[in-house]
Amino acid sequence: MLKKKYASVLVAASLVALALGAGVPSSQAASKTIQVYISADTNIQDLWVKTLVPAFKADNPGYDVNVTFDLHGDHDAQETAKLTAAFALHKDAGADLIDGGFVQQLGSSGVLYKATAALVPNIADVGRTVLAAGKGGIPYRASSVLLAYNSTTVPNPPKTLDALLAWIKAHPGKFTYNVPSGGGSGYAFVQTVVDKYMSAADRKTLALSANKDLQSKWAPGLAMLRSLNKYTYGQNGTYPANNAETLKDLATGLVDMASVWSDQFASAVKAGTMPSNIKVTQIANPTFTGGAAYLGIPRTSKNLESAQLLANWVLSPAAQNLIVSGTLNGMPVIPVSKLDPTVGAGLKGVDVANLRPTYLSANSNDLKSAWASAVPGK
Repeated sequence: MLKKKYASVLVAASLVALALGAGVPSSQAASKTIQVYISADTNIQDLWVKTLVPAFKADNPGYDVNVTFDLHGDHDAQETAKLTAAFALHKDAGADLIDGGFVQQLGSSGVLYKATAALVPNIADVGRTVLAAGKGGIPYRASSVLLAYNSTTVPNPPKTLDALLAWIKAHPGKFTYNVPSGGGSGYAFVQTVVDKYMSAADRKTLALSANKDLQSKWAPGLAMLRSLNKYTYGQNGTYPANNAETLKDLATGLVDMASVWSDQFASAVKAGTMPSNIKVTQIANPTFTGGAAYLGIPRTSKNLESAQLLANWVLSPAAQNLIVSGTLNGMPVIPVSKLDPTVGAGLKGVDVANLRPTYLSANSNDLKSAWASAVPGK
């Protein structure tokens, strides 16, 4: 125990020194209680509350973590405004570490400390492409949306988006996706269909910056999605409310195909709630979205050094092992070679850098609203 305490002190001291070298004011360290704000689904809440926080506290005695959770990011816009205002007024952000889809937007606005090895030493192990996509955010886990299918009834699943759309129309009522505002697996299907009608340059722009003008190009994709109403499960323009309902529809045989999160599907398989005949694959032209999730440290956090310590620990092999092997079944953002061999064995060929990113939070929220207005209903 004495050795562990000594190691924790050394890590904390080195982070302070690095912060000072990067021009980060060490005077902001005020507490060993770290305020973490999470905007996500319940599986991410469980990752933090049941896995990461207890392990971090065990490795860093004397530290505590308070988690504030916003289900599905329902208050992303308000939280973004709050943090932006705190930065402008030089006031306490109220959060020391943020995990949410709007982190990249905050990074683009200069509200966050830039993710560098000076701020978080372990970030040196993260790929440059993944790091750049964070717009200043700290990558800490990854996942992808995949196509799940009943291998008994669909021995040869579609390999491209066009083939998937053709399959949906040829098999009425056998495909579904959830309301995009209710979960990322449904959102990924929506963005992928919309992206089919957009150029690669326009897709990249929407992934990196808010752009209302380009959103007018969503119209053909939204029209295609509306045309699918009579072919999706229920055949009346209604959709599952969230990721969990989509998985349930697959598991109970109501549908033969659906878009699902890689991590949530793996968790269902581990729990025995997903039949063995349900498999997953990735489509092409374009693929479903995926990539890294990012953490952010607000520039007006009053607890900088403790936030640095937690963010750095999350990028350690010990924490990345937990993200991959725990109930989340996530993908790592550090090289697989740095993981425990038994953990990394199932990740051969995983390349986070090639996963297709979602739109920037501001654009994705607008797409969810556009879908709700244009698609559901007969």
